[in-house]
Amino acid sequence: MESKMRYMLLFVFIAILRFEDATGQLSLDPSDLLDVCIDSVNHKTKPGPEGDLYKQCSPWKNRSCCVHETTRNAHLTNLYGFEYDHCGAVKNMSKDCRRHFLQDLCFYECSPNIGPWVVKVSDMKIRKERYFQVPLCLSDCKAWFYACSGDYTCTDNWTRNFIWKDGQNTCPEGAKCRTFLEVFETAENFCRKVWDESWEPVPDEEPCMRLWFDGEKGNPNERVAQYHAYKIAAMGSGGDTIHPTISLLLLLTFLLTS
Repeated sequence: MESKMRYMLLFVFIAILRFEDATGQLSLDPSDLLDVCIDSVNHKTKPGPEGDLYKQCSPWKNRSCCVHETTRNAHLTNLYGFEYDHCGAVKNMSKDCRRHFLQDLCFYECSPNIGPWVVKVSDMKIRKERYFQVPLCLSDCKAWFYACSGDYTCTDNWTRNFIWKDGQNTCPEGAKCRTFLEVFETAENFCRKVWDESWEPVPDEEPCMRLWFDGEKGNPNERVAQYHAYKIAAMGSGGDTIHPTISLLLLLTFLLTS
């Protein structure tokens, strides 16, 4: 609450700075980009507290877009029919690699902090929205990739390239199973490509999302969403750039709330 108040006070100052210079209508309600759940079959319409979430998804229980049943199914079933062992004829996915993909799935199902990156989709049955190029802390990205580098896959884009048969993903015809290291080569390329640019890896020094955090100490991704929401609002509808001074003020506010 305190960090959100700081952003609100800063935004009033930014609005004053931009008033004489504005070329388009400036949104004065960045809260529209906060507390958002994507429009999908398993997501709640609005985030809120849950009494309990299953295992790895538990850090989101205080404010979540998912319910316990979804998180339990994420751990115990192939949610959406997705088969992580699609190269099982060579080698099943390792436990450590699967643990990272499960954490990524918990973020997808549960995070209420993705509003600044939500876009519409029209070609998927399970959702009408997705998030696009969410800034992921590079250290989280590297830990994920290194855990999976010796595991096997047959394609680099898991959202678009699989062939779906009988409700389950299968490798494209003629595709060979190779290690993640061979397919993706770098952690940055992996995080960017595997879910069709859902993630954009950035240096840890920048405002970025964490897949792993202690929910008892709060969700660090709230500040990241606030930073980007107010940055988008500060741009207004007249363009896609922001004055360097305003950008610096936003970054300083982010650092002060760390």
